[in-house]
Amino acid sequence: MSKLKVRKNVLQRKQNLLKEKEKQGQNFISKHLKKVYPLGIQKSPSSQSLPSLSLSQNSNDSSLSGSLSRSVRKKIIAVSPHENVAPPNGKSTATVNAEQNNPDHGAGGLKRCHWITKNSDNAYVLFHDEQWGVPVYDDNGLFELLALSSMLMYHFWIDILKRKELYRDVFARFDPIVVAKMSEKEIKDIISNKTLELAENQVRCVVDNAKSILKVVKEFGSFSNYLWGYMNDEPMINIYRYPQSVPLRTPKAESISKDLIRRGFRFVGPVIVYSFMQVAGMTMDHLVDCFRFTECVLALQTRDYRDNDS
Repeated sequence: MSKLKVRKNVLQRKQNLLKEKEKQGQNFISKHLKKVYPLGIQKSPSSQSLPSLSLSQNSNDSSLSGSLSRSVRKKIIAVSPHENVAPPNGKSTATVNAEQNNPDHGAGGLKRCHWITKNSDNAYVLFHDEQWGVPVYDDNGLFELLALSSMLMYHFWIDILKRKELYRDVFARFDPIVVAKMSEKEIKDIISNKTLELAENQVRCVVDNAKSILKVVKEFGSFSNYLWGYMNDEPMINIYRYPQSVPLRTPKAESISKDLIRRGFRFVGPVIVYSFMQVAGMTMDHLVDCFRFTECVLALQTRDYRDNDS
């Protein structure tokens, strides 16, 4: 065999090996991002790594924050047809829809974001109806949501939600002052608790992040002041009609992630941070035809969430 043919065969093998590695990387990313984000993921044809994962942005979708103008409110109401649907029997909208057999559509039902289906667990439905997109300003509440979001590295949201009360019990209701002072014995007791399904690095991550929060509190007065300072104390209201328009990460999430890492926080990459921002209500990503979209927008106009944190 000539040297030219040998070189050609070697080059071909290297190219095939590279393609195989790229394919494996894409499959790994796709698999694990499904844990992190409740919405569907679409990759661009050339996507090879996390930064190149993309969701097509529809030109009619937009974002806004702060006070809503009358014209914007009219626009929101125009694209959100479920504003005037009243829950029967005096029950809350969330309770009524959690009881329905088909929480997505159905006779007399209200439409939800597409990641809630008729087969969704009740805990997941309530997560969508009562928590996702609702602003949280309380330090303990924010610490809890950051800790739960960091667990997305290993678990799906539904699994985390089902064990949420267990996590609250072992992490002192997510009081950062208490968690930061946990002894080595307490940490090992949590690690050895098989019902929690938390690896050692996950447990230590929560404790280390509590310590980092205390440092932030010394500088900013509260963890809430630090986080909401990125948002000028107002949630970002996104007007998305289509699931594929909702991003996995944003420049704002990347900025927060970068600073959190600089301050010693762990498991706070931009995708995790954006998931945290969604559940903490820093960004409101309910689709406009989801019944919660209008409810959340109207709540922001008529209620001060700072006075309602528990």
